[in-house]
Amino acid sequence: MQANGIDERTNLIVEEYSTSGRLDNITQVMSLHTQYLESFLRSQFYMLRMDGPLPLPYRHYIAIMAAARHQCSYLINMHVDEFLKTGGIAEWLNGVEYIPQRLKNLNEINKLLAHRPWLITKEHIQKLVKTGENNWSLPELVHAVVLLAHYHALASFVFGSGINPERDPDASNGVRLIAVNNFCVCDLANDNNIENASLRSSSFGMVDSLSELEALMERMKRLQKDREDEEATQEEMATRFEQEKKESLLVVTGAFDDEMVSMDVSRYIEDPGFGYKDFARRGEEHLPTFRAQDYTWENHGFSLVNRLYSDIGHLLDEKFRMVYNLTYNTMATHEDVDTTMLRRALFNYVHCMYGIRYDDYDYGEVNQLLERSLKVYIKTVTCYPERTTKRMYDSYWRQFKHSEKVHVNLLLMEARMQAELLYALRAITRHLT
Repeated sequence: MQANGIDERTNLIVEEYSTSGRLDNITQVMSLHTQYLESFLRSQFYMLRMDGPLPLPYRHYIAIMAAARHQCSYLINMHVDEFLKTGGIAEWLNGVEYIPQRLKNLNEINKLLAHRPWLITKEHIQKLVKTGENNWSLPELVHAVVLLAHYHALASFVFGSGINPERDPDASNGVRLIAVNNFCVCDLANDNNIENASLRSSSFGMVDSLSELEALMERMKRLQKDREDEEATQEEMATRFEQEKKESLLVVTGAFDDEMVSMDVSRYIEDPGFGYKDFARRGEEHLPTFRAQDYTWENHGFSLVNRLYSDIGHLLDEKFRMVYNLTYNTMATHEDVDTTMLRRALFNYVHCMYGIRYDDYDYGEVNQLLERSLKVYIKTVTCYPERTTKRMYDSYWRQFKHSEKVHVNLLLMEARMQAELLYALRAITRHLT
């Protein structure tokens, strides 16, 4: 799980700087994983700048609307700039009541995608594409949905990595730059081991976190052996998924004041109080689990999105595969480690919180591999990114390098984006059939 060669990283950074004229903090942090960064920049460049169903100012305004659902002023500030540069109407920046009705009509799907994508139905799609002067064509809607999912997930990465706004007084265009977090991973790009104060203060802390690492390695070995010795039955696997789904209810992310939405952010959204609610809430058994094999990205989502918005499917697919398979075969100080099991547990735990189940996966592994503090971090970054703190970031895998924790954030971001897309694309498919 370590970062790539410095030359490759430098080349990519230089290339990005020459393309966009600026090097943002997201690019710097992602450059710890150059293969992934290349894939990310390609797909983002395509959806924002290349030929596509939506006009350029619309694309940036949709990015603003998506980022605002998580109060991500870092992304809002960035796209306010881009919106104006691409000829956007300045008045729209006063808030959603100033935008065309067509864009206003996206408020509902933006809200559901960001917080409870399982509630999206074909009726939501029909409402948007029904004939009339403010209707969306299906290609336009797919482009919009891809942008919304991309920026919801990117907000998770921004908060999870503690990315702060670049200090550029000219970039604000009258929108106050708000510090989004109390730590900045830009300082982490040097990739030193985490200097957690509690670890520095006593050798006991160091021993403690080392034993935590050894215990994780040991559990991985044991699970591998158990898997080879005996495979769980389908019923056992289904039961373990239900247990994990219910247990995710008990993962509490800490108190949070929902009234903290600033005016700068709330002007871009409707219903700011609407947020994530656990998929498996008690007494709501009527929500059916999304069985992954009934509607997969590979067999269904990919071809639909590619048909309606050409080539984006290939770019997204490459990005999903890249992050899922990305490995340097290391864990902290250990080399030659197969981290497949760990990467899959991270990806599938995110999907589990969104009610998506893989029949061929034993969810018992999630409980074995992801300790409590890591689960709290995952749930916060994925479902309530604006609540993420440095303490949460520091509290799990204390012996791991920063590049490895950034790798975790990349996995969480892509798992979240894919979950949102699966629900939205399934609804579009149902509308079409």
